[in-house]
Amino acid sequence: MTETPKESYDKVFSSLEKHHSWFENSIPLIASENIPSPAVREAVMSDFGNRYAEGWPGERVYAGCTHIDEVEIQCMELAQKLFDAEFADVRAVSGVVANLAIYSSYSNPGDVMMASSIPAGGHISHGKKEHSGTAGLVHGLDIEFFAFDPEEMTLDVDKTKAKVEDLKSQNRLPKIAMFGGSVFLFPHPVKELADFLKGHGMHINYDAAHVAGLIAGGKFQDPLREGTDTMTMSTHKTLFGPQGGLVLGFDRHEESIKKAMFPGLTSSHHIHHMAGKAVAFAEALEFGKDYAAQTINNAKALAAELNNVGFKVLGEKRGYTESHQAVVNVLDFGDGGTIEADLEKANIIVNRQLIPGDLKANRHYMHPGGIRLGTSEITRLGMKESEMKEIASMIKDVVIDKKEPGEMTAKIAEFRKEFQKTQYCFDNKVGAYEYIKLR
Repeated sequence: MTETPKESYDKVFSSLEKHHSWFENSIPLIASENIPSPAVREAVMSDFGNRYAEGWPGERVYAGCTHIDEVEIQCMELAQKLFDAEFADVRAVSGVVANLAIYSSYSNPGDVMMASSIPAGGHISHGKKEHSGTAGLVHGLDIEFFAFDPEEMTLDVDKTKAKVEDLKSQNRLPKIAMFGGSVFLFPHPVKELADFLKGHGMHINYDAAHVAGLIAGGKFQDPLREGTDTMTMSTHKTLFGPQGGLVLGFDRHEESIKKAMFPGLTSSHHIHHMAGKAVAFAEALEFGKDYAAQTINNAKALAAELNNVGFKVLGEKRGYTESHQAVVNVLDFGDGGTIEADLEKANIIVNRQLIPGDLKANRHYMHPGGIRLGTSEITRLGMKESEMKEIASMIKDVVIDKKEPGEMTAKIAEFRKEFQKTQYCFDNKVGAYEYIKLR
């Protein structure tokens, strides 16, 4: 390294500013991302980020937490109201940590958990040890997969029940059933399976990381009323907060989850992000229904138009999607990794995605058969169904018509001029990607 410390220092800020400028002129379609409001950004920048608050409000290990406790209590109350939950622990620093709190509370290493496989939409935090999945690698769980119906793009109820009975005959009944995942086009059959799974002694958790904002807006499903015991999530996808996690449940779950979270999984819990969560929960209570409805309408419109212009969009039998996501089989035009890179050069930001059939065909995560698109962030910027048709056309320009990236970046920059402020929030004086300089 030949640079001086000051040169390195300046390069860091140069890259930060270039990133903001890039996203001002891009179409962000990563389904696991969103843009927070200026108010959330203000909370995250506060002095809370420099402090420790180990423990529970009123039971802290550190002094100096008077106002931190006030905010955290409000954050918990807002989360409980938003999701109609009896108990909320807002300390998880990520959705993965939220899931670990469930594993730690309701299973032991060596126990079996049932979840979705990754090609069927499961998240790596639900995965096997041999895949470096959190559940297997960190907590030592033995993972069995739900049966999946690729035409319906959701879990197969009858085959899952048969698999549970088979596991019972092997004396390998799961201790936890984990609904939810990363590819999540349609609600999972919680109502259809909950009584059956509980009848076999399983704790049911629903990982709402992707669809939390849709659930909060009353537009997807209501897991806590449909039979799940607990619900975990990250707070920065369709729920438009800062990065972090959340665990919800009933009063009977409070003590075990509190102990798992601290001292088990966290020390200080990113208090500035906790404050940002509180702001985002308030925004979701005020604006969440309209946002969730528009996000889903946009995903449906984008998926339908992509299909119209020549792509194979999964879930066609059921109208493509009921969430913020659309998943496209791109094998007619290359592979997911190559197409992800081509779109990024044109400033259309998507992610490659394993789809059903990939592993049998020896396709892997770097070059899978699909791409995943999400409407959570572009909806927050104020885009609606007409913009989805334009975006589908621009994706076609890149992937099918092979137009030059330079031509596309200019077109996209012009398209983005009208969409520079965060919507569905109380205050949006600062641009969504406006770089705030404090130096």
